[in-house]
Formats: sequence, C-alpha cells, structure tokens
Amino acid sequence: MKILGIETSCDETGASVIEDGVKILSNIVASSQPIHIKTGGIIPEIAAREQIKLILPVIESALKKEGLKIENVDALAVTSGPGLVGSLLVGLETAKTLAHVFNKPIIPVNHLLGHVYTNWITKSKIKNQNLPEFPAIVLIVSGGHTELLLMTDHGQYEWLGATRDDAAGECFDKCARLLKLGYPGGPAIAVAAAKLKIQNAKFKIKLPRPMLKSDDFDFSFSGLKTAVLREIERQSITHNPKLITYLAHEIQEAITDVLVAKTLRAVKKYKVKSVLLSGGVAANDRLREKFLDTCYSLPTTKFFAPPKNLCTDNAAGIAACAFFNFSPLPWPELRALSSLTL
Repeated sequence: MKILGIETSCDETGASVIEDGVKILSNIVASSQPIHIKTGGIIPEIAAREQIKLILPVIESALKKEGLKIENVDALAVTSGPGLVGSLLVGLETAKTLAHVFNKPIIPVNHLLGHVYTNWITKSKIKNQNLPEFPAIVLIVSGGHTELLLMTDHGQYEWLGATRDDAAGECFDKCARLLKLGYPGGPAIAVAAAKLKIQNAKFKIKLPRPMLKSDDFDFSFSGLKTAVLREIERQSITHNPKLITYLAHEIQEAITDVLVAKTLRAVKKYKVKSVLLSGGVAANDRLREKFLDTCYSLPTTKFFAPPKNLCTDNAAGIAACAFFNFSPLPWPELRALSSLTL
C-alpha cells in the first residue's frame, strides 16, 4: 500500500510516499528556516506564505522521484494538528482538494504521532524487520512539545506526563538566544558544548535539573532558563568564550539528564519492550548517547531513534502513521475539517 503524506505544521513543507508504512519511496522537505534565522524564530504568517508557494512543487517532486502519479497512490495522509493554524490550512486544503479531485481516501494525522512513527521507517526490504515492539515508552521532544506516552498498540496510548511550561527544544532555543549563539538553539548549543575539554576545566558551573526527582512524569524547563540567565548576569558570560562553552555544555547536560531519567523511570515502572525517541531534539547526539548507555543495562528493552533527517518535521512519519492507523474520513466530515477543528 502506498500513501502520500503531506506535512505543513510549522515552517517545513513536506511530501513523502511511503510503502506499507516502513519503506520510503520518496521524501521531499522544503524549509523556510533561512528566512526565520534572520529574525531568531519563526514568523507564522511568513511560514504559511512560503508554504503556499512550495506545496504543489514539493508534492510533484515526491511523486516524480519514483515515477509515480497521484493516481498510483492508495490514500492521502495530512497533518491535521497541532501546529501553526495558517500553515496547517495550507496542507489540509491541498490534501482535501486532491482527495476530492482524484477520489482518494484521506487520513488526518496528529503531528506528534507522525514524529513517533518515524521509528517504524526502515531502509530494509524485509517487512517488519527490527521494528518496535509493544508495550513501548515514547518520548516526544521538540521545540513545542515534551511528552511521555505509554504505547500498548497502534492507536492505543496512555499519556503519562508532559512539560508544565517550556518544552525542551524551546529551552534550548531560549538559552542559545541568551548566549547569542543563534537559531535554532539545539544544534547551536550542541556545537558550543562539543568544544569543552573536561580535563582543562577551570570554571565550575552547575545548573539545576528541574523535577528530576518528582514522583510523576512531568517536566519543567522554565526554571532552568532562569538559572542560565542568572549565571550570565553573574559572570558576564557573553563576553567570555570559555564560559559560553562551559555553560552550553551544562545546559545540554541538564536537559538531557532530566529527559533520560524520567523516561527510564517510566520504562522500569511499565516493564516495556521498547523505548522510542522522537521529535527534533531526538537528533541531539548527547541525548542519544545517554539513552543508549541506559538501555544497554536493560537487556529486555530496545532503544529506537529515527535517522536524524527524520527527526525534524517531515511527511514520511505522517504517511507511516496513517498506514498503521488507517482510518479515512468520509467526505462530509472531510469538508468540515478546518481551522475550527485543529
């Protein structure tokens, strides 16, 4: 079964054709990020206007890559939320029009679950080889979300906890801005942190690990951001490159320590077979390293993380999620799908 996925939840415009939920036939992503770098963050109206220009060429490129036509796909999948309303409407209205013209079923997909299902995509030609097993603990960690789920089967989820304020990716972005490292903040802080040579450390900076020991599965990162601001003001860090390196390292350590510790606690409580990492922050090497180290001590639990190019927003995960949770909307309900239902 071939599904054409469409993703326009933020500043990326994505289209992908996925076969049987696991094999990428094509995956095209166009981003307006270079425009937003100049302003240090995403301007929703600009993102949506760029997507209007890009959506049809991106879909055409995804189909042509495998010599396909839209008549050759079995269904359409489209991100229906959460996300920027203007951006979501670009994808939704495009998908609705194509579904109506070519008489194709359409499957609305939650953006966060699209991130989760990138863990099912494999380059292997052997179906179901080395795929996640249930039950699984899922950590979704991105610029707008930090969520912890228990997944017992396709379409069966239990929400365990989430951030009470800033998401982890948002904390990375804001801390990078405080340190004048640029946007997006996660990669900028990772680059700065990689410069640290522990054996030559002269300055000791210790940041809090918010809610690390709380007896729940919630997160909080706004206090960490405040602690970073106080360190900057106390030591005039922005004028000292060495201190920027040390603080960037400690920011990354603090955020990843909390994410791994909370997830591992859920793994042990629910005795799961798989740990699934997903979302833009899942591309962070230090986070992956810590998860690999902790899961290595749990022989019955396997760790899964998507390829880095599938961590950020893309349509491949949207199409994969649609395959495993195939539930097309009838046309009357499809026509009603709009910004009011996001």
